[in-house]
Amino acid sequence: MSTRRATIADVAREAGVSPSTASVVFSGKTPVSDATKQRVRDAAASLGYTGPDPRAASLRRGRSGIVGVVFEEHLGRTFQDPVKILMMDGLTAAVAPLGAGLLLLRDRDETAGAPTLTTAPLDAAVLVGCSGMLRESLDAVRARGIPVVVIEGDAGEGVPQIDLDNRDAQRRALAHLRALGHERVAIAALPVRAGWERGWLDGTERFTIDVTRDRLAGARDEYPDAPAFAAAASSIDEGLLAGRAILADADHRPTAIAAQSDLLAAGVVRAVEEAGLRVPEDVSVTGFDGIVVDGLAPYELTTLVQPAVEKGRAAGEAVAAMLAGEDAASLRFTCVFRVGNTTAPPPD
Repeated sequence: MSTRRATIADVAREAGVSPSTASVVFSGKTPVSDATKQRVRDAAASLGYTGPDPRAASLRRGRSGIVGVVFEEHLGRTFQDPVKILMMDGLTAAVAPLGAGLLLLRDRDETAGAPTLTTAPLDAAVLVGCSGMLRESLDAVRARGIPVVVIEGDAGEGVPQIDLDNRDAQRRALAHLRALGHERVAIAALPVRAGWERGWLDGTERFTIDVTRDRLAGARDEYPDAPAFAAAASSIDEGLLAGRAILADADHRPTAIAAQSDLLAAGVVRAVEEAGLRVPEDVSVTGFDGIVVDGLAPYELTTLVQPAVEKGRAAGEAVAAMLAGEDAASLRFTCVFRVGNTTAPPPD
């Protein structure tokens, strides 16, 4: 028995139409009568033809239809972060008109045979952050003529950047605490690099995650000596652990804690309550991102609201422009400071 895959020509012959007519029934690019559509579909069903081979279409276009999205962190954590989910929504919507899909990648993948930035058949790459290790792969990628865009990171000259005012925004939150009268402030920070194990920062750390470094710099613009505890991930559980560590010494307990994400802030709020203290009467808490955190009521975080969807959409639009042979400009988005009910003057 022959195992040859049926072709569009076979379908056309079976339906009694030309190959071009059979082809447009599947592409939908040209109007075809309902009767002809039905004959072609019936013929396809009888032959087991499921549609054009996407690999052949890719060869004709000279494109794979794949945009790689490269993360520095474990991919499982990516979809636990509401900010990254919103950003991916915007990116997906922007590349959809290109007929492209997204392939999620790690900057380095030790799984044998797993696709990487340098081996996957990509039309373009969007880097979420840009560590030193990732930069090592960029020369090879750009030598292949693959457009590259980076979100909140620096991939070097010629790579469009979709940035956020992380430093200035974090400074605004800490200036708010300063205006309320707080003098003892601590920071619950995001990880400083991939694979980071939670702990106190002593100033000797090598930062590869630009967001953490920039937000820490913004906080220290207002409070240069503020102690900082960096979590292992952006999550409520990690925020709880960070909050416990920060509040452990009752003699040097801060009156305010600035968290670098809303998820960390939610965990810090839990740690404050666990210690028998009140938010904001005893300890004020600020976040960053402006997301909805389930289970946080009756609190509404004082936080920085960032345009996560717009960041992703801007990266996708930059990819589309570069694939069309056009220049793509770097963009910088601004956060909106929102005062909630988790900050107040320090206790007497």
